[in-house]
Amino acid sequence: MDIRRTDIEQRKRLRHRRTWVIAAAAATVVVVVAFTIGVADPSVDRSALWVGEVTRGEMLREVRGSGVLRPREYSWLSAETGARVARLVLRPGAKVEPDTVIMELDNPELVDLHQSAVAALAVAEAESIARRTTLENQLLDQKASMAGIDADHEAARLQAQAERELADAGILSSLQAGRRELAMEQFALRSQIERDRMANLRRMRDAQLAADEARLAQLRSAAELRARQVAGLTVRAGLTGILQEMPVQAGQQVLPAANLALVARPDDLVAELLIPEAQVREVTVGQHAAIDTRNGIVDGTVSRIDPAVRDGTVVVEIAFDGPLPAGARPDMNIEGRIRLQTFDDVVSVARPVASQPHSEMSLFRIDGKNHATRVSVKFGSASFDRIQVTDGLAVRDKVVLSDVSRWSDHASLSLE
Repeated sequence: MDIRRTDIEQRKRLRHRRTWVIAAAAATVVVVVAFTIGVADPSVDRSALWVGEVTRGEMLREVRGSGVLRPREYSWLSAETGARVARLVLRPGAKVEPDTVIMELDNPELVDLHQSAVAALAVAEAESIARRTTLENQLLDQKASMAGIDADHEAARLQAQAERELADAGILSSLQAGRRELAMEQFALRSQIERDRMANLRRMRDAQLAADEARLAQLRSAAELRARQVAGLTVRAGLTGILQEMPVQAGQQVLPAANLALVARPDDLVAELLIPEAQVREVTVGQHAAIDTRNGIVDGTVSRIDPAVRDGTVVVEIAFDGPLPAGARPDMNIEGRIRLQTFDDVVSVARPVASQPHSEMSLFRIDGKNHATRVSVKFGSASFDRIQVTDGLAVRDKVVLSDVSRWSDHASLSLE
């Protein structure tokens, strides 16, 4: 009985051990298969990849930007004072000359102020003329008085001289001669007093006339300002060109200095490109540029670099070297390239995704038709579309330029 029980237990232990062996073997197979699958080259559709070939030759370092065409010469017409838009004479797109009336404004209060300023100036001018006349007459009267005193003084001098000679000859008493000399001295003193009075009158006249002139200049300036403001109610183009914009409507109330209209010369345009702040530091005035107007590419030259940075970009102005294609007009969207440097004989490739100048990264080099191997590549100078290869690739090598970050754990790819 005990022997039979022992056999049964041994057979159970054998079956249990066999089950564990089979399970372990199966697990080993799964691990091996999983490991085999994990290290296998991923299969990639070659047509879905961006592939470039390494070449030797000229490479241009350029920066690229988008922008618009702008008139070189333009003028925003603004309101001289607050006013109401009484009438719009023209609409945007109209051709204008300097004296062409664009719109009319209305400000009755300003007209009244102008009339008051003109009247005040006229009154002040009349008063100044009257004062000048009075002062000149006073000077004339003083001159006449001086002339009479001078004549009396001269007569007294001659008579005193004659009587002194007679007194010296004993014909006339010395007392009488002395009286005549005293009268002469009195006339001399009166003559000096009248001369001093004349000088004071001249100083008073000059001071009064200077004060009048200062007041007249102030009133004249005020009248001219009001006249200019009234004239500004009739808005004129100011230059030959095209009426570009009119951001106002009839009946609208506008504030002083508000923009009323934009007039520009459409036949003289420049390009304004927005260049990233990090790239514009290499841009200088005089560099060559190429502008794509959608109707053709036109060469130009960097003429101005705006000193301000707005939203991470800088405005670079391009002056055109030749005529623009037909259809070019202000505010047209454009693309442009500015040439920074030309390399005559370098090894380069189209710029891979995420590549940076003077750095190192790994790329997949295509070996044959169906296989690509990861290689380390060193880069030099770069443009927006190409980058110099300094090590890791040879001329005619083909490399994958698209984003390969999903295969960062693989040393090679299988191409389909």
